Amino acid sequence: MAEAYIIDAVRTPVGRRNGSLSRVHPADIGAHSIKALIERTGIDPAAVDDVVFGCVDALGPQAGDIARTCWLVAGMPEEIPGTTIDRQCGSSQQAVHFAAQGVMSGTQDLVVAGGVQNMSQIPIAYAMVAAEPLGFKDPFSGSEGWVARYGTQEVSQFRAAEMIAENWDCSREEMERFALQSHQRAVAAITGGLFDKEIAPVGTFARDETARADTSLEKMATLKTLREGGRMHAGVSSQISDGSAAILIASERAVKEHGLTPRARIHHLSVRGADPVWMLTAPIPATAYALKKAGMKIEDIDTVEINEAFASVVLAWLKETGADPAKVNPNGGAIALGHPLGATGARLMTTMLHQLERTGGRYGLQTMCEGGGQANVTIIERL
Repeated sequence: MAEAYIIDAVRTPVGRRNGSLSRVHPADIGAHSIKALIERTGIDPAAVDDVVFGCVDALGPQAGDIARTCWLVAGMPEEIPGTTIDRQCGSSQQAVHFAAQGVMSGTQDLVVAGGVQNMSQIPIAYAMVAAEPLGFKDPFSGSEGWVARYGTQEVSQFRAAEMIAENWDCSREEMERFALQSHQRAVAAITGGLFDKEIAPVGTFARDETARADTSLEKMATLKTLREGGRMHAGVSSQISDGSAAILIASERAVKEHGLTPRARIHHLSVRGADPVWMLTAPIPATAYALKKAGMKIEDIDTVEINEAFASVVLAWLKETGADPAKVNPNGGAIALGHPLGATGARLMTTMLHQLERTGGRYGLQTMCEGGGQANVTIIERL
């Protein structure tokens, strides 16, 4: 099978809700990553076959195929198309998968993959808020088939996070310790300049602004839970944020023709589904599936990036996989660094690539829970 290579990966710093990127048009945020990627690789943008970007809630400024808009706003050639995809939180990881699959199929040679999201401007689930006047309270309203299969029970990420915490016995205190660790790791990475190489500053905004150096277990203990008598609260959940990331995927032919130097190889990619009501458990079976398909064990993986949608999701995954916690989100995760929905997958891969290079690790595994009970898994090999 043909190989797919990662040539470079770059991202914006992550802006907190109503922070430094909140008033920037999403197309401009995405264009910033694209321009930085083209500049860093030195590739002729006219040689790119396609642009695949993830974006969730593609409404308002994020509507109209924002992948195409970002490319044009970046000043790139009009003859290069773009397509926007939505696999919920895994949208830009799926963008990388589609880009790699295009290259591995032999039908494409150079693809820009990534994602963008401005959650300050388009809040999560805004699409459903906009649909309420039409009589729809959720994506399943009015579906006889859905009710026949899953009933009328509530389907939400918040309920799922609570269910996972209960089922895997993740106490509030355990989740708060995990969240604190995420902030501590992220603060150390930011102040230590570990992210500087992967970030393309937006003007004077050059470092992630979401990590909290002043948080503590005592402060988190005072937070109100999302549900009466529950365990989940804002402190153990991912942060609403804004940002983008872009990755150049190339074929072996493109590497030779354009004199490129690959930084990593796509070793494995897959996506699996699980119960949509539990919603956030899919990374567990998806990881097992990916490792089996790749002929690997979790011990073979040098660094892991699993999205911290909620602390319970990662803790349950750790308990099921037996992964070394020291290798998992070593520089913090979405609890501290934010979760700009459509961009997070590419952001995680960008960070994972740089982490492998800093540490000399060989394999990195990325996974994330996604709406509908899905999970992408990507394993890359540093070259």
